[in-house]
Amino acid sequence: MAFKDIKYTVRDSVATITINRPEVHNAFRGQTCEELVDAFNKAAWNDDIGVIVLTGAGKKAFSSGGDQGAHDGVYDGRGTIGLPIEELHSIMRDAPKPVIAKVRGWCIGGGNVLATICDLTVAGESAVFGQAGPKMGSVDPGFGTNLLARHVGQKKAKEIWFLCRRYTAHEAMEMGLVNAVVPDARLDGEVRRWCDEILQMSPTAIALGKRAFNAETESIRGLSNLGNIAVRLYYDSPEGREGERAFRAKRKPQFRKAAAAKKKR
Repeated sequence: MAFKDIKYTVRDSVATITINRPEVHNAFRGQTCEELVDAFNKAAWNDDIGVIVLTGAGKKAFSSGGDQGAHDGVYDGRGTIGLPIEELHSIMRDAPKPVIAKVRGWCIGGGNVLATICDLTVAGESAVFGQAGPKMGSVDPGFGTNLLARHVGQKKAKEIWFLCRRYTAHEAMEMGLVNAVVPDARLDGEVRRWCDEILQMSPTAIALGKRAFNAETESIRGLSNLGNIAVRLYYDSPEGREGERAFRAKRKPQFRKAAAAKKKR
């Protein structure tokens, strides 16, 4: 696949996958996800690569999640919700080598889910974490909720989703969502240092270890597949449509009014 929405580079046994849509804060559309799946597959099964780094282009965002400009009832690609998001989440976990999220700026919504799924997360001090789904008329019923709760605990995960607050890099580290925080100027070098340490380890032991960690949470994959069908039905509801319309009109959504109107019919 010729990449348009992402960049794929390899240096000294480290593959770096960069979401390259800085004009929309590295939000992902159908094509972006297709390219990410292809790039992760490319890196995952190349024995010359020992670590995969996921990041976003520019200084403003890791990723702001799904591109609402490509959302019209569903997103603009294939898959249950118009994005092959189940495949993307799966290959990130199935890759038999560590995936490190290198985060600058906004890490929001679906972008926060990607960072949650990564095996390790190293953030610059500019990083901002949080969810946006309930503000937009969406939710991640799989790894974005269940795996997040494994990282930060049920109470904190519910706060993140129910209140849609924003958290600094240091707050994210305190809750267990981030492994390390460094000044932005040092972020590239710090991630490279982590990669170099991993590359000194036995790749087979690392692969076995990752499989073992994933085994304990593998049931979430099934929950995600089932839940995304419900999300697809939700997108077609008056309440779900209200989120899409409000975004396009640049106004505050009136979810409760839309839900009440449905009940009256």
